[in-house]
Amino acid sequence: MTDSHGAYPREADLDAGVPLADFPDGATLVGEVRGERVLLARRGSEFLAVGARCTHLGGPLGEGLVVEDTVRCPWHHACFSLRTGRALEAPAFDALPRWEVRIVDDRVHVGERLAPDTGKGLGAHDGDAVERIVIVGGGAAGFAAADLLRREGFSGRVTMLSDDTDPPYDRTMLSKAFLQGAKKEGELGLADDHGLEGVTLRLSTRVAAIDREGRQVRLVDGGAIPYDKLLLATGGEPRTPGMPGADHEAVRLLRSLDDARAIVGRLREGARVVVMGASFIGMEAAAALAKRGCAVTVVAPQDRPMAKVFGEAISDMLRALHEENGVAFRLGRTIAAFADGEAVLDDGTRLPADLVLAGIGVSPRTDLAEAAGLDVEDGVRVDASMRTSDPAIWAAGDIARFPDPQGADPIRVEHWVVAQRQGQTAALAMMGRVAAYDDPAFFWTKQYDLSVRYVGHASAPDEIRVEGDPAARDAVVHLLEEGEVRAVATAGRDADALEASEAFRRG
Repeated sequence: MTDSHGAYPREADLDAGVPLADFPDGATLVGEVRGERVLLARRGSEFLAVGARCTHLGGPLGEGLVVEDTVRCPWHHACFSLRTGRALEAPAFDALPRWEVRIVDDRVHVGERLAPDTGKGLGAHDGDAVERIVIVGGGAAGFAAADLLRREGFSGRVTMLSDDTDPPYDRTMLSKAFLQGAKKEGELGLADDHGLEGVTLRLSTRVAAIDREGRQVRLVDGGAIPYDKLLLATGGEPRTPGMPGADHEAVRLLRSLDDARAIVGRLREGARVVVMGASFIGMEAAAALAKRGCAVTVVAPQDRPMAKVFGEAISDMLRALHEENGVAFRLGRTIAAFADGEAVLDDGTRLPADLVLAGIGVSPRTDLAEAAGLDVEDGVRVDASMRTSDPAIWAAGDIARFPDPQGADPIRVEHWVVAQRQGQTAALAMMGRVAAYDDPAFFWTKQYDLSVRYVGHASAPDEIRVEGDPAARDAVVHLLEEGEVRAVATAGRDADALEASEAFRRG
């Protein structure tokens, strides 16, 4: 059952204490303790105090959703234990700080700060008899799996193989804060904050094949790494435009940090940028580059940006927001060629372009799985624990085709938090725990100062219901299939997104 926040004032001096009679069961409040923001919650006769800021990006947990002894962040739906402070579900990995709570003279006082509960820590892994887990992929799913193995005390060997040149980083920031110039490279790292103690990370390492019979991963450089259990988290490959001039250095894809570096290296104040595609990458990059001072034009074949995902009301809202910030749209058009510093459209229009950024989707990187003979159909088919048709191999993230928690048919979802939580599910399953990925899908997009959040999965909505005023950026959109709400999108209503997520969990 979902708890409410109670009637107590939202701000309190927790050093001075709170009258016990004014703090009913189920209530929470936010206050300060010696200059630190603290969330205090009552559960029966217990009082629990943890940090009031999400360890992911600092979301205000006092505005989050409390369910039993957990709290979810209103921004990106990370979940924490109120009892231990531990991060239970991505996208947060670090534990919240926590404090002791005392009752003195019928007042609730928050006392000394306690040592953080960061988990059991990775056990020793010497000797040849320990279990070996190999993770192929250093992105969202791969990192989340390695991190959870470490935090849950897995005592075997963990090896992560990544073809990226950089340690795991927050890829969601590339098309937002990094392109805008609001975040530097050093602020993107995932492993920087958490470390990967006990995990062998091999960068710039490409896998050539999986030897299922011999239980080893063969590398392009001729080496081989044995495994007892294997996680495939190879992600997606950005689609490349098939037009003449696509190989020009001014035409760029955006998937990796290397890609983002190359794009930023070509930018200057007032640079003319043509964005190819009006999906997540395209629209987020357009916003970031417009805020950076570039002259941006979005070219896309559809007549409304992102309408297939969010519906027409939010689509029109996003387009209006971009146009307010100087972005031009050429919808119903495609780029036929890039030549002589211009993007040539299919109707013959020529747009001067110092940079063409192609954001036209990704394809799942399933070649290794296919060559190994795993069950592949629009992704690697897995069960709820993320296990593939080979009982020693799991798959998570963009490549996984998994049972839809809300429906009968398996689905594949290409979003950051989904990949992270699937990686965590796979990690638990590989440790022999009972684990099932049953979360409703969740993602968000941030464009300028507006965040749109989406919970659930509606592949082909046949009815859309709108509450509120999208033009005022204050709305909830319900996407239905055959009369059933399958997904909810929100703008300016974070609490509604949290409530929708919990409703989907309850079925």
